[in-house]
Amino acid sequence: MMLRANCKINLGLDVLRRRADGYHELETVLFPVRELFDEVEVVRTPRPGVRFEAAGIAVDCAPVNNLCLRAFRLMQERYGVDGVSIRLVKRVPFGAGLGGGSSDATAVIRALDELFGLGLAEAELIGCAAALGSDTAFFVRNEPQLCTGRGERMTPFPLDLGGLTLVVVKPPEKVSTAEAYAGVRAHTPDFPLAERLARPLAAWQGTVTNDFEPSVFAAHPVIARLKAQLLDAGALYASMSGSGSAVFGLFEGEAPDLTFAPNVFVHRETIR
Repeated sequence: MMLRANCKINLGLDVLRRRADGYHELETVLFPVRELFDEVEVVRTPRPGVRFEAAGIAVDCAPVNNLCLRAFRLMQERYGVDGVSIRLVKRVPFGAGLGGGSSDATAVIRALDELFGLGLAEAELIGCAAALGSDTAFFVRNEPQLCTGRGERMTPFPLDLGGLTLVVVKPPEKVSTAEAYAGVRAHTPDFPLAERLARPLAAWQGTVTNDFEPSVFAAHPVIARLKAQLLDAGALYASMSGSGSAVFGLFEGEAPDLTFAPNVFVHRETIR
């Protein structure tokens, strides 16, 4: 069974406060990026256990810690699934704030649910995904969601960006989640994110903000320059996604030809 594990961008990201459990209270809207995806193939095998193979972009973690395997182990413990082969073809950059690993994990959960005939309800799928990360549950629905808590509580957020061109760029350097949270300053905005996103797209810049940007940009000026380049090229809105290092721009109609350094990852698609 082959699944496309697409990634996401964050439309606004407010870090409201630090919680007693050590996590931060967040508010963000996650939006799917349909055409930038990993391929996750899951096949049942007669031999117990799991066989894992990875191709494409090399991920900087030991295979045993890959989220695909963590998802299998969780499903094995909860539902007794066993005997599978997982092959991951990695195309979504990691250390980018695009949720590629989270999407891979959710793809494995969905594949195991179908292959083993578990018939899990959406709430159960979300519960499994949320156990693996803060934005993993989003990919169960894979539609625009207003996410709160540490990112795991979701409310559908209808948002029509159809016809716009999305350009995602990522420099070679990565930003760890720990680094991003170490520099962030929690605060309560004057207006809720949902209210700011209800305004016309042309009013988003400067009001729909990502609270990780100030400290991340200070430490990684190249990311700030990429965002500025998107705005200079005519993006109606540009922002860093998640805790970085990817940034994105939304353009009306076709985006102009943009020239980046050869080592910068670039993806563009028309939102449908």
